Parts: sequence; C-alpha cells; structure tokens
Amino acid sequence: MEDNNRNMEQQQKEEPVSFNSKVVTIGLVGGLFWSMIGYLAYFLNFSTISPSLILSPWAIGEWKERALGQWVAIGVIGLVSILVAFLYRAALVKFSNMYVGMAYGILLWIIVFYILNPMFPKLPNPLELDRNTMVTTICLFILYGVFVGYSISFEYIDNQQNKSRGSSS
Repeated sequence: MEDNNRNMEQQQKEEPVSFNSKVVTIGLVGGLFWSMIGYLAYFLNFSTISPSLILSPWAIGEWKERALGQWVAIGVIGLVSILVAFLYRAALVKFSNMYVGMAYGILLWIIVFYILNPMFPKLPNPLELDRNTMVTTICLFILYGVFVGYSISFEYIDNQQNKSRGSSS
C-alpha cells in the first residue's frame, strides 16, 4: 500500500506556476529586497533619501520618518514594484541581456528623480543631491533593474523553451 502511494505521488506532476505569477513574485521580491538595501544605505548614511519618501505625498505625520514608516514604505515599494515588473514584461521581456536591465534601472531613476520629482516634496532636485546619495541611488536602481529585468527575461525564455519541448515530444 505504501509503495502504491509513493508511485502515485511520483506520477503526479506539479502544476506549473503561471508566468504572470512569476512576474508578480519577481516584482514584489525585487521591490522589498532592494528597498531594504536602500534603507540600510540610508541608515548607514550612504544616502540622504529613505524609503519613506514614497509616503510623503500621502501620509501625514512624523511616524513615516521613524522605523514603522520605513517598513510601511518598503511594503508599498514592493507593491509598486509589481507594476514596474509588469511594465518590463510588456516592453522588454524578450531581451535577456544584463545591459537592458541596467538601462531599465537608469530609466526608472530618471523617472523618479526628474519626472516624478514635483510629486515628492522631500525629494531635492537631482542637481542638489550630494555625491554619495547620487551614486548610491543610481546603483540601487541599476541593481534593481538588472534583478527584475534579468529574472523576468530568464523566466520568459525558460517558458518558451518548455513550450517548444512540450510541442516537439
């Protein structure tokens, strides 16, 4: 009886996770991880910009500058990152090149620091940022872009290869 159960378990195939679910996971994990690294950089004075910047247009009070606000902001960045991951999926998924992810990270930095700058009252003009903050934030955005871009492109190519193997057998 026990051998029969083992055979049945071995014969059952795992349901494949959909590509969209993988994009959600990559976006969420990327946003959470890299914003935590950003918080660490802020905490260690590599940057004057903390994750709580994302809360400044909406949240009122000093709580957002404290640890609770930073952790809430990291969660919000994780959720916003899901949208950013889907934007990458829609526009650049077929490029499995690290440089595309780097360019995507730089583009995101430009969008946040130049285009969305008026939306964030505590975000200084990029020309007024000190060198450490500038280098740190650009590097974090590049690493985030490479993580999200390369991960999504890898999953896309893996899915395409699995589909072609499935249709040829």
